[in-house]
Amino acid sequence: MLPDGTYTAVVDRIEDGIATLEVDTEDGLSALDIAATELPTEARTADVVLEITVADAALVDVIHEPDETDNRASETQRRFDRLSERPPQDSDDT
Repeated sequence: MLPDGTYTAVVDRIEDGIATLEVDTEDGLSALDIAATELPTEARTADVVLEITVADAALVDVIHEPDETDNRASETQRRFDRLSERPPQDSDDT
């Protein structure tokens, strides 16, 4: 389990009632499996950003961060759009 503290986490997936969270720790990313029912209803989908609090080796609070979720989704879309643009065509090649 994670040490006591507050962390940013992202829902990686939910399968068979288990939510796998990618938790940003000082040592990098860590995975945490919890019952999907411990998540707020609106946060039970992949790529949702959460703020979680752990105390005494237990998950004690989960807060859905809709603005951060939207920001990350927008940034991902901008990156995809930039990568999918065609490079400028050199007019001398025609």
